[in-house]
Amino acid sequence: MKKIYLLALLTVSAFLQAYAQDATVPLNEDVYRLIDRYHIKYNTENLHTSFKPYGRARVATLAETAQQNLDEKSPEDQYNIQYLINDNWNYTRYDRDNLSRRPFLKYFYENQTDFYHYESPEFSLRVNPVIGLLAGEDNQTDGLRSINSRGVQVEGTIDERLGFYTFLAENQVFFPGWVNNRIARDTIVPHEAYWKPFKDGGYDFFSARGYVNYAATKHISVMLGHDRHFIGNGFRSLILSDYSAPYFFLKLQTQVWKLQYTNLFAELTADHESRDQLYPKKYMALHHLSVNLLPNLNVGVFESTIFGRNYGRFELQYLNPIIFYRAIEQALGSEDNAILGADFKWNIYNRVQLYGQFVLDEFLLSEIKAGNGWWGNKYALQGGAKYIDAFNVSNLDLQGEINIVRPFTYQHESASTNFQHYQQPLAHPMGANLAEAIAIVRYQPLPKLTLTAKAIATRYGQDPEPRNNESNFGGNVLKPYTTRNGEYGHNIGNGVKTDQLYGEATLSYQLKYNMFIDATQIVRNAKAEDPAFDHNTTFTALSFRWNIPQRSHAF
Repeated sequence: MKKIYLLALLTVSAFLQAYAQDATVPLNEDVYRLIDRYHIKYNTENLHTSFKPYGRARVATLAETAQQNLDEKSPEDQYNIQYLINDNWNYTRYDRDNLSRRPFLKYFYENQTDFYHYESPEFSLRVNPVIGLLAGEDNQTDGLRSINSRGVQVEGTIDERLGFYTFLAENQVFFPGWVNNRIARDTIVPHEAYWKPFKDGGYDFFSARGYVNYAATKHISVMLGHDRHFIGNGFRSLILSDYSAPYFFLKLQTQVWKLQYTNLFAELTADHESRDQLYPKKYMALHHLSVNLLPNLNVGVFESTIFGRNYGRFELQYLNPIIFYRAIEQALGSEDNAILGADFKWNIYNRVQLYGQFVLDEFLLSEIKAGNGWWGNKYALQGGAKYIDAFNVSNLDLQGEINIVRPFTYQHESASTNFQHYQQPLAHPMGANLAEAIAIVRYQPLPKLTLTAKAIATRYGQDPEPRNNESNFGGNVLKPYTTRNGEYGHNIGNGVKTDQLYGEATLSYQLKYNMFIDATQIVRNAKAEDPAFDHNTTFTALSFRWNIPQRSHAF
């Protein structure tokens, strides 16, 4: 009888494990750098890296793979791998070393990774404070530039079938000059939704993200929440980035065999100019298929459509998870904004990764052959490479990337169909009409110390009057393409041609788990054909972060 009972118990446990659902690793450049590094080293096929954020369980599996022969690795790799193991402790099969010797007031910091945690077979809970403080100066504005963010992060699981996550933070921020210029142009704080003025030149806003993730079957998960996503393996995404404000979404993700198929349905804000009224809504439907053609070669294809209807009505036909959206659009007689394309990733010799994206908004082959700069040839290209442990220097990682976005890409006839949410681009933060080259160097000389240097050279075309819709050379995604300046002669840099160099150097030291001190120096030089658009910025800052990523404005 005992054997039968034990067998039944094991069967139930296996069933629950097979259907277990998890929270995801929050989007954070510092953490995802580590994940991508060890994915290149070990080619774990169960982790499809093109659609972020990743589930914690799959990251834990990657960390366990990397943990093999740990003593043979550098001290920095040992530290990083153990960090990933500890960060995903409720999904790893291995013993963890994050238990505290002296908990605070008995119940707090029983482990080193969480202010408070609880774990049992049917319920797990992690609660952590969120603090982000920054003080700095730039040469464009008077007074101290600062960030003051305070909040809480909560995540966990219920019955190993439901994962949940929430992030709440109150923020008061004084931005450097170039960010203030972007806010003045678009009337919105980058990455955020509703805001209000704070004192003289500051901004006050509340950040809120959260979701529930349910294991519908062994291979299908259903996530409902309010957050951002990122598609691709590059520094930029030309398909869907995490630049805009969070949005309400439903995500269905199926992973079986060599395939990962993701359906994303999102409710977006078309316009926010009229305050104290219900903002007009629009919607996005996106599906992305990721295929591991080889253990080290992945190819993805995607299609998305943006649409708006009177009174915020969702077009139910787009709920079909396995249909071609363009066909639906034509059958409806609509002029929705459909975009399609592809991405790839190729890991070579466990040291190098090549990646890229192709986005097709609209084109005519005859016009491309003519080479006359027809406005409707709208597409974007990305190509890049990562080289880890470069030149046999341990923990020296290099990345290079080129992005080209034709004028008018992502624009459409109105705010209800263009590729933006809450007055912010959904793909490249600078919109379109640009060509850029990116170089990133990351070096970790000590386990707790990381040096990061970025150089971004961009040529782009600005509108002579940024806030005027009648001045449109195809760079600002918020403007309707019906206000374009002519039919032909549209090439990258048209308008006020600007050459910009953005340089950033950051030294980060991890005081304790997820607690960082950062020293950052930014130099931004923009030289335009019209001297009125020239900008020379230097920004120096010191910051303290606890369970929150760096706030980036690399545009």
